[in-house]
Amino acid sequence: MKRLLQFVLTVLARVYIWRYKPVIVAVTGNVGKTSTKEAIGTVLAKIKRVRTSAGNLNNELGVPLTILGDWSDEYYENGGSPLFWVKIIALGALRLAFSASYPEVLILEYGADRPKDIKKLANKFKPHIGIITAVGEIPVHVEYFSGPEAVAKEKAKLIESLSPSDFAVLNHDDLAVLNMKEKTKARVWTFGFTEGSKVQISNFDFKIGDDGRPKGTIFKLNYGESFVPVKLEDTLGRSQALAAAAAAAVGLIFDMNLVTISDALLSYQAPKGRLKLLNGIKNSLIIDDTYNASPSATHLALDTLKTLPCEGRRITILGDMLELGKYSINAHREAGNLAGSFVDLLICVGSRAKFIADS
Repeated sequence: MKRLLQFVLTVLARVYIWRYKPVIVAVTGNVGKTSTKEAIGTVLAKIKRVRTSAGNLNNELGVPLTILGDWSDEYYENGGSPLFWVKIIALGALRLAFSASYPEVLILEYGADRPKDIKKLANKFKPHIGIITAVGEIPVHVEYFSGPEAVAKEKAKLIESLSPSDFAVLNHDDLAVLNMKEKTKARVWTFGFTEGSKVQISNFDFKIGDDGRPKGTIFKLNYGESFVPVKLEDTLGRSQALAAAAAAAVGLIFDMNLVTISDALLSYQAPKGRLKLLNGIKNSLIIDDTYNASPSATHLALDTLKTLPCEGRRITILGDMLELGKYSINAHREAGNLAGSFVDLLICVGSRAKFIADS
């Protein structure tokens, strides 16, 4: 039944793409996909009608569902109901019979839980711009692959699908991602902190309020001989700067200028659970990074906590990192080694997190 549903949704979605001819911007990676997707949506909304896939609608059901319409809220509420899918198919077919306003740009997330996932999505819904955020030394979902190299190979399928007139936007800081430039025919743009990035981040720092507490992130985006300052409110971490840089690269591909891009990013709101700042009780400040956990994301969150100005204690609560297969024990121990080097109080939750505590 699920395969039949996937087939019908795929056919409908491909007809939509054929009829309305939107530019498809596809994002993949092991960390930073959602933040990058949201940042790109914020930037391009300045000049285009855009639709951004919500949540984790990044598989063979979620991607065509996003192409057919903005159904995310109802999906998360009623996605398990057959009546919901009957409604989607009926309305999707009906709307094709009438001329309607449709997004000029679709910003889609392509996920890979298992081998061939990216290849299937890229073949069915070929992107015009492909962005790869990061892979990391121990990627998330590696449990279903032979190793990190196999994960990177699968992610590269996104940009292998691109034509010479398309664009591949790659993280210059992640060597596994940067090396993928040899696997695409598309025009390559890079972003990152490292020298040589086409869109380079510099002067990264935390925005500190009058009360001495962190309020967000500030940095510069450099492109050619030009640069602009960027401010991101209520979020921390280099990952959000990378998301902004990737979005800036896409904006530049669409012929936007840096000033317009910087202005657009003022309204960017990092997704929930991605290094978001929350005010806690007793004058405490909470960094909420609870959306998901991978080794790269955990290390980034700990590095952020370590470098923040702090007059009191640094307290860390860490849970299990899932789907790491044979890498699970060592990955948790490495997180424990890092946390143990500077935190004042460490709280661990979960069966795997005991290895964090042990270290």
